[in-house]
Amino acid sequence: MKQLFLAFLLSVMIFLGINLSYAQPAEALLRQIEETPGQVLSQSRNSLKDSTGNAWQVVLFKRVKTGETETLHLRLVGFPDKTSFLHPQDLNITTSTGEVLTAKDILANKSPAANVGEYEFQEILSNLPESDSLELSLPLEKPVTISIPFPVVLEWLTLTE
Repeated sequence: MKQLFLAFLLSVMIFLGINLSYAQPAEALLRQIEETPGQVLSQSRNSLKDSTGNAWQVVLFKRVKTGETETLHLRLVGFPDKTSFLHPQDLNITTSTGEVLTAKDILANKSPAANVGEYEFQEILSNLPESDSLELSLPLEKPVTISIPFPVVLEWLTLTE
């Protein structure tokens, strides 16, 4: 009986250890705001860490005006004075199968701050696999990657509906 209990306890500890080791988004929020009559802004906001442990605000947003999608962009915001985007450079997105997708830099000559990057994501979302996580390779002075967990990818895909 004691061996059975110890085996059960060990199984639970292994299960919890495996599940807790995966990167999870700190706060996943879907927001919808009516900016003006007939114009709605939908956002998926997440705080995720990059490959060096620094936190980023990762915001996918869609602006719909009179029923038509006007913009669908991914905005990445790092800590000021810690990160500096290289503009104009596109964002590379790597799928779990190794396919590399490229998102166009839309802040090429008009970035609000060095720590902000924003990319056209309409075509990217339509080509994303619905089965795994992604990795973003940020075009920074000191390049880093951000892993996008599968639950966040699913959240992003709901914005295309």
